[in-house]
Amino acid sequence: MNDLEDVPPTVDRLLEILELERLDRDLFRGYNPEHRHGGRLFGGQVAAHALRAATHTVDVEHHPHSLHGYFLRPGQPGRPTILQVDRIRDGKSFTTRRVVAIQDGEAIFSLSASFHKDEGGGEYAVPLPSGLPAPDQAEGWHDSPMRAFDTMSPFEVRELAPAPKDERGVFPWTRRAWIRTRGPLPDDRALHACVLTYISDMGAVYAARLALEVPWGKGMGASLDHALWFHRPIRPDGWVLFDLRPISNAGARGLVVGSLYAADGTLGASIAQEGLIRTD
Repeated sequence: MNDLEDVPPTVDRLLEILELERLDRDLFRGYNPEHRHGGRLFGGQVAAHALRAATHTVDVEHHPHSLHGYFLRPGQPGRPTILQVDRIRDGKSFTTRRVVAIQDGEAIFSLSASFHKDEGGGEYAVPLPSGLPAPDQAEGWHDSPMRAFDTMSPFEVRELAPAPKDERGVFPWTRRAWIRTRGPLPDDRALHACVLTYISDMGAVYAARLALEVPWGKGMGASLDHALWFHRPIRPDGWVLFDLRPISNAGARGLVVGSLYAADGTLGASIAQEGLIRTD
């Protein structure tokens, strides 16, 4: 499917994007379609590419459990990305990789990712927020400025309205959305982690910006750094709640933290992102 058509791309386009070309043992090339309306490359796609490259160099049964990334320069759609992987450590329980994503000879993103062999242990998790509408409900969703993620991406998105400030002036959340891919994914746990990484940048800067109560369209915003922790396997081809709340805005930077839940309440991942937010 052509990204320039008027219908959203299906999950097949997402799978094509995440299908990297192996150039050498630890060197990969990722392809980036042209954007319908131009602009810079979506950061979640860059991060997903980088994690996907790292997973291709982990040959044992170690699964992604955390990643930390820095967005260094805007990526350009329509141009390939070169992904260079460094094998930092291969251990019995943990494996560590570093990835640099490059366009036109310059680094646009750097990633450190850690992989862990499944182990048993005690269980605790913050539960899924109560009182949420069912994701397959037909009406009653919020018309957000983030609507392009539903109309122009390989994801279905059902947006909830941001919460008002409480009596202390604190926002309980600024972005809650049910999200799933437009079609089933292969039974590939590493791929699912990469798709969740893609989702984890969908509106994080927007969630931080809402705490400032600045009209949409004024100033600019961009992802700066991003962290993601994978707690339990969940499938992004089933409905996933993306739940974000702002923590701090200062010095033109905004920090949000959040969670990714399966519809059955399983806490799959936690995220933190700091974004550049200029309001002038």
